[in-house]
Amino acid sequence: MPEKITYVRFQRKSENQTAYGILGRDKIVQLEIAPWHGIKKTKQSHQLQNVTLLAPVKPSKIICVGLNYHAHVSASQSATKAPEEPMLFLKPSSAIIGPEDKIVYPKQSQRVDYEAELGIVIGKKAKNVDEQNVLEYILGYTCVNDVTARDLQKTDGQWGRAKGFDTFCPVGPWLIGGIDPGDLKIEGILNGIVKQSGKTSDMIFSVPFLVSYISSIMTLEPGDLISTGTPAGIEPMHPGDTIEVKIENIGTLKNFVVKSDD
Repeated sequence: MPEKITYVRFQRKSENQTAYGILGRDKIVQLEIAPWHGIKKTKQSHQLQNVTLLAPVKPSKIICVGLNYHAHVSASQSATKAPEEPMLFLKPSSAIIGPEDKIVYPKQSQRVDYEAELGIVIGKKAKNVDEQNVLEYILGYTCVNDVTARDLQKTDGQWGRAKGFDTFCPVGPWLIGGIDPGDLKIEGILNGIVKQSGKTSDMIFSVPFLVSYISSIMTLEPGDLISTGTPAGIEPMHPGDTIEVKIENIGTLKNFVVKSDD
């Protein structure tokens, strides 16, 4: 297993410019370009307290997997058995927000749910990748909240609207490379109370299988994000709530739910 590395995307509090970097204990070494295009360090460094962390990815696409935990299938009211192949859907990149950003509760929905998920970030162009070679194509892993307007998902049939609102894909707080994703504890925590708790080893389709399978359908570009499904325990959120996605060896992504101003 390669060395563990923490990649961040950030903005200096005194400036509007954003950049990528590698985080040490409390210092960020700035990179010339996004890490999936090559690790090129600059001579600039920043104290963590002097920057605002942003979503660590700006993907060309977000590919999500539905019903990918055995416990989620068991708890589902609509699914009677595990899917034979991954259930894929897309979120727009405009849905992405970063750590401590606000999830906007849309007026069109009466029920908005959290879904704590492990995110995979692609490190190099991937097409028809063999499962045994997948790890060569992964830069690292992050926390994702696949926010869903559950009532609209049920009425629409298609999931584009229910999954695609602005702010419906919190990601972060950083991207971790050099870890094994096979048996990580994953939790969804609503207002300080653990609502979801599972292990990535409970996935129906593993990380290597998913990347291989998806790459057989569509070309994965560097920086693309795959969200791998959620454990059981999904419940609604409401304006005023705080939701956290916590994943072992990665960190905690915190966001706040607010009313729409529109």
